[in-house]
This record gives sequence, C-alpha cells and structure tokens, in this order.
Amino acid sequence: MSAAFTLSLDAMGGDYAPEIVLKGAAIARVRYPTAHFLLFGDEARLKPLLDADTALAAACTVRHTEQVISGEMKPSQAIRQGRQSSMWKSIEAVKNGEAAGVVSAGNTGALMAMAKIIMRPLPGIDRPAICSLFPTRLGETVMLDLGANAECDAQNLVQFAIMGECFARAILGLERPSVGLLNIGSEDVKGTGALREASQILRSTHLDLEFKGFIEGDDIAMGTVDVVVTDGFTGNVALKTAEGTAKLFGEFLKVAIRSSWLAKFGMLFAKPVLSQVMARTDARRYNGALFVGLNGVVVKSHGGTDAVGFANAIGVAVDMIARDLNRQIGEELAHMAAEQAQMQQTPPEPALAAEAASQ
Repeated sequence: MSAAFTLSLDAMGGDYAPEIVLKGAAIARVRYPTAHFLLFGDEARLKPLLDADTALAAACTVRHTEQVISGEMKPSQAIRQGRQSSMWKSIEAVKNGEAAGVVSAGNTGALMAMAKIIMRPLPGIDRPAICSLFPTRLGETVMLDLGANAECDAQNLVQFAIMGECFARAILGLERPSVGLLNIGSEDVKGTGALREASQILRSTHLDLEFKGFIEGDDIAMGTVDVVVTDGFTGNVALKTAEGTAKLFGEFLKVAIRSSWLAKFGMLFAKPVLSQVMARTDARRYNGALFVGLNGVVVKSHGGTDAVGFANAIGVAVDMIARDLNRQIGEELAHMAAEQAQMQQTPPEPALAAEAASQ
C-alpha cells in the first residue's frame, strides 16, 4: 500500500500489551513505510517504549486512556463501563474518520460488542462474523464464523458465504473462490433446517458464486473449498480443536527428538524440512481475524501472540483497507437483495402455483 494511511491500535489489549503491540507496530512500519499509528493507552507506559525506538515514535501519535478492558470482562459490562477505555477509543477513531482501521488483541467479546455499537453492521448484514485463514493441504482456506454468533439462521449463513467469498478474493487473490457449508455429511438431507435452507438459497442464487454444497470437518484441512461457512459455535470449536492438535503434535515431536542420541543426531539432517513444516503451520502466520460485515475494518489479534503475530494482524487490516473489502461486500449484498425482491414480485408459473395450492 503506497498511499499514506492511519491505523488505530488498542495498545493495552492482549496478554503482553503494550510491549508486544509496539514491537509489532515496529515490524509493520518496516513493511508499510507509509503507515501512521494512533496508539490508545496509558501514556506513562507507552512513552518509554517509544523513546527507545525513535523511528517508530515518528510514525505514532499517542492518545492517553486510563481504562483497560480486561480479558474476563463481559461484553455488556465492557459497554457500560468501558467507554473511556483504549479499546472503545481505538474503535471510535475509525468511526470518526481519524483512522482507516483498528487492530486489537483484547477481549474478543467486548471488541465485537463495541464495534457493532460504534460502527454498526453494513446494510444487508444482520450479524457480523469473525473470519480468518486456515492452513490446508492445498494452501489456505477462509473460514467463518469463528465465534461471534453461536446460533445462526439460513440468512445469516448466506450472508457469511457472500462475505467469506469477498474476503477470499481480497486476501487469497482468487478470481472465483469456491464455497462450502460445514455439515455432518455431504448429502442434501443431512444437517439442520438452517443449513438445508441456506444450501437451497445458495444453489438458486444468480450471484457469481461457486457453491460446492455441504462439506465435512476433514474437508477443511484438505482444502476442498476456498471458503468454509459455519455458525460461530461450530467454527470456534473447530478452530480451537485445530490449534490444540497442532500444539499436541509439536509436543510429540519434541519428546521424540529428546528420546535418544540417535534421534537428536537425525534431527540435524531433518531440521531444514521440519523448519518448513513449522513455518507453514505457525499460528503467527495466520494471526489476525477480521470482523466482516461492519462499517469499518476491525481486526482481532490473538491475545497471546508475539510481535510477529501482531504485525501480521496489522497486515490483515492493511490488506482489507487497500482492497476496499466493504465496498465489494456491499455490492454483492445489494445484488442479492435486488434478486430476492424480483423473485418475490414475479408471480409463480401456473403449473407451480397449482401444485402449491394442492398442497
């Protein structure tokens, strides 16, 4: 992104804030030299860190806030009591036009609740969703919702499919991403009523969307589709299961390497290959989940990430700003709304009307 732009950072959000936030911003500043950062947080803690990095300090403006949203705070409590917090003020800066997007590693529930109130959903979006990338056998796939909406109806899932498809085009550079609904089987009769209804809508729409139907859990890692659509409950369970499995295999590998001198010796030859595998599955590489469906760019970083991970979350925000994702989503939604309105106004064919009446 060559043009100058400003990002708002919740400097106090996350397990290791503000140090990791500023270190991540320093890495991102090298990647994006035209970036300027609005830092919201405790000036007494931020100033010494900026004094130690004059190059970063030149690219930052500090906005002092005394309140911090803790990880344990409920969203309703955060909204009532946290309107002077670093999280609220950093989102508000986007709403006021001072920044093009916001990145926070803070409380996910509070961040989503505040963003919905301050920014409001895009026209045609009932519920924003959390969207991110998964590593797969074929590369990367987009998945949503990852935890914002535990229960979803068919229209929510259809909207997720449209938003996820736009995200895949923007991030992965795919001209026509394939989309699948996560289910307990690939057969049309499987799954909940909401899933079956969403499938019917997506099959009948005239949007330029390559819908592949139902997919199963193992299809995620296989890369069967470019966009995996599901409700937030299922998506969050799948995300945490995948993260836990990756950590488990990492621990198994460490134990196996330490098991004998021969294993340690063999590691010297296997290290280059293992390094490639570790880099491919490094959670920091995929850090930065976008809250899609809002009137602004909001990116959630993992609370326990390091500077590299936070810099990657900033990169997600930059990509979304540069590619004008919200405009793309708005155009797709408007197209679908017009199509549905036309279908409601068009009288059914006589044969179909007679069949409906007989039932």
